[in-house]
Order: sequence, then structure tokens, then C-alpha cells
Amino acid sequence: MVANLLRWTIRDLDAMPDDGGWKRYEIIDGELFVTRAPHIRHQSVTSKLLVRLENWSESTGLGNAFPTPGVIFSPNDAVIPDLVWISKDRLAVGVDDAGHLIVAPEIVVEILSEGETNEQRDKEVKLKLYSIYGVQEYWIVNWRLKTLDLYRRQEAQLQRVNTLLDGDILSSPLLPGLAIAIGDIFQ
Repeated sequence: MVANLLRWTIRDLDAMPDDGGWKRYEIIDGELFVTRAPHIRHQSVTSKLLVRLENWSESTGLGNAFPTPGVIFSPNDAVIPDLVWISKDRLAVGVDDAGHLIVAPEIVVEILSEGETNEQRDKEVKLKLYSIYGVQEYWIVNWRLKTLDLYRRQEAQLQRVNTLLDGDILSSPLLPGLAIAIGDIFQ
């Protein structure tokens, strides 16, 4: 058996054709992942979380929420999370000339897309990636089941601390005073 020695880099991503946003290209540990545009319900949850995070950010002045930003952790690790929240301090030093984040945002949110491969990537591969690069919280949202798995950095890695359901309130020590009703993001 011959091992696949091909390792993708951010230079390879720059050479990808622009397809008008129908596909998302990501590299994790040199492996290329290509996904298609997500389901409209997926986008609805993303939008509702974005509005709540950005409203909180504007009222506090502590940071910003961004949908689908490019995040370049290394030449072999470049992803496009569904949503991130990043503090003003990190944002001030963490953007390259092309407008990509080059530092870990404090919070990364992935909304699960359909399919076992997509779910495995978000629940395992990206969890490990975000843990390695210092993300403080990782929210995995399942719009079909109406749940949010909340991971927080503990003992130098992201660990699940709770699964929030309809009726629960999402809060974070990183975002003092923020309270998001889980049921509201799925309506």
C-alpha cells in the first residue's frame, strides 16, 4: 500500500477556482476538505447566533462576531468556521493583508451539516484542531436535534461541559451578561 504523501497548503487554496461561494475549501493537517453550500436551516441558525453575538458585542465594545471567516492557523491548517467571536485585542493583531484571521478566535461555532462525514469532521477533527490552536470555547450546533454542545478550554484542551436543549440559556464567561435562549435560535 502506498501512503498518500500529498499535503495541501494555503498556497494550494489560493489557486482554487472561484465558484461563487457554492463550495467551501478547508485544509486540516494538510488534508483537503470540500463541502457544498449548507442547508437554509443551517444558515438560519448561523444568522440568529450572529445577530445575538454582534448585538452583545456592539453594546459592550469587547469584540466582534463574524460569519464564515477564513482562519489560517498554519500553512497546513486553514478553515472556514460557520461563525466566530473574537476580542478587540486579538482582532487588532490577528488579521493578515487578505483579511483572514491568523490567530485563534476565542469562540468558534460550527453548525452541523448533513452527513456522517461532515459531523465527524466537526465533532472530532475540528474539535482537535481548535483545541490545539487555543480556541477558548467551541459550540457545535445541531439544528435538526435542536441542541448545542458547549466545549470549554480546561487543562489545555477543549472539553465538553454541557449539551444545551430547548429551554436552556447559553452563557459564557468570555461574554459577561450574554444570555441566548437556545429555543430562540431554532425558530
